[in-house]
Parts: sequence; structure tokens; C-alpha cells
Amino acid sequence: MAELLTPAILLSILSASVGAATIILLAALGELLTERAGIWNMGVEGTMLCGCLAAYVAMCETSSPITAAGAAMLAGVAAGLVIGFLTVSLKVDHFVTGLGFNLLASGLTLFLFRSYTAGGKPAGYATIDRWPIPFLSEIPGIGPILFNQHLLTYAALLLVPLVSVFLARTRPGLECRAAGENPEFLEAKGISVAKRQYGALLVGSALTALGGCFMMLAFANEFRPDISGGRGWLAIVAVIAGNWRPFRTMIAVIVFAVLDSLAVHAQGMGVAIPYQFFLMLPYAASILLLAVVRTRSGQPARLGIPFLRR
Repeated sequence: MAELLTPAILLSILSASVGAATIILLAALGELLTERAGIWNMGVEGTMLCGCLAAYVAMCETSSPITAAGAAMLAGVAAGLVIGFLTVSLKVDHFVTGLGFNLLASGLTLFLFRSYTAGGKPAGYATIDRWPIPFLSEIPGIGPILFNQHLLTYAALLLVPLVSVFLARTRPGLECRAAGENPEFLEAKGISVAKRQYGALLVGSALTALGGCFMMLAFANEFRPDISGGRGWLAIVAVIAGNWRPFRTMIAVIVFAVLDSLAVHAQGMGVAIPYQFFLMLPYAASILLLAVVRTRSGQPARLGIPFLRR
């Protein structure tokens, strides 16, 4: 364990954590928007898988990260439309819809992947490089951690204050929040609750799929079944642990990412502790966080409750 506490290893763990946090943070911000609109989107894991496969195929065909990101976001929008049709239009239970979609996505992405590779060896590609910010990346300590990351990492961190301002200071953001708190108010003003919820779902699902895309572009060069590895569930937990606030959600995501990075480094260095112990740390932390925040929940009042027009 002492080897993990050396300055060089700690710096490596923290730097890797910021990159790994990008995957969960993008998904968590997307889920935050969706839940603030009153939709319990439990299909985050499946949406992320769809984004992973779309990005993989696009990268194999075009070698363009921009095309891969666009393809992933389109896959996320398609997933959001399916979930929205079931939850918003048909009023199906949100939890049943999400869990069912995750099972569908798990099987469908595997089928499409095997169809694409035709049973052969999966194609690979070069992962994207980091974008160090001149001068800032050279600052001792904090420079390599915050300013020597991928472009999407900077975008994800910038999205946190943008989402906060959007929800608190803009009319569309306030209408999104009203859909999750008091949809009758929107209906009385002649504003469509369904449109606001669909909009939140589509944008949120696109961000979630973009998180899956980042995983494929920065950390993996080929698709594998269920490659998301439970990160979609961690995104949902991060939103709850963050009390439905963007900055608090980011803190919860960073905690999960640090623990995940610690597990990777411990396994790579052969620490004399079963690596399964480190692998379980993010999920154990999620259970602990859920237990702590239960008594001070800022959950939207109508979250998960279908809106029925009178």
C-alpha cells in the first residue's frame, strides 16, 4: 500500500481520475437534466452501450473522432426517443422501462457488433491524444491533473457550470425544472409538459451516449459486450448523491473516479490485497453515499410520476 502513496503514483492516480470521471460525468449531467424534468431514466447503462457501439463503428469506418461523437449522440437521441415514447407518451413505469431498455440494449448491441464483424477479429483504431493546455499544463502538481487532459474532458467540466446556469437562470431550464416539480403549472400556462420532458430526455441521452463515445475514443480501441461496466448506474447514483445539483454531482463523480483509478493502479502494481477489494470500492462508496443523502434529498417532487392531463 505504501507504493500507492508515493507522490508520483498519487499524481498518476489523480490525473487518470479526471479522465475517467469524464465518462460518468457526461452521463450524470444528462441524467440530471432528465430527472429534473421528472423522468427517472434508468436506461443510462443501455444508452451508454448504444453510444459505445455507434462510436466504435464510426471510428472503424471513418477514423474521425468528430464523426464518432456525432454517431454516438444520434444513437443516444434514438435511445431517448424509445424511452420517452414509453414513459412520457404511454405512461409506462419508469423503472420497468429503464431496466427493460438496458436488457434490450445489452443484447442488441452484442448482436449488431457480431453482425458488423461477421464473426471475424474486431477491427481496432488508435485512441485519441490528450490536449495539454500551454503553460497551464506545466504548473507543478495541478497542471498535469487538470490541464493535460482530452478535449472532451475540458468540455465536460465546462458543462457543469453551464448546466447549473441553464437550470437556474434560463426560461427553458426553469420550464424543465417545473416539469419535474409542478407540471400542472406548465399546463395552466399552455406549455406542453410532454415536449419539455422529451427535450430533456433527448439532450440527456445524447450526453450519456457521448460519455460512452469518450470511453471508446480515449480508453478502448475495440468494442466488447457490456463494455460500459456499470458506469451508467454510477451516473444515476452520482445524481442522487449530488442531491440533484450539478456541482455536487461532479464531486460524487470524482469520488467514484478516484476509487476506480486506485483499483487500476493497485492491480497494475501487484498490491498484496485482492484486486476485487479495490474494484468494489466505487460501488461500496455509492451505497454509503445513498445512505447519507437519504435524509436530505432534493429529489424533484414529481420525479417518476406520470403526468396525466385533466
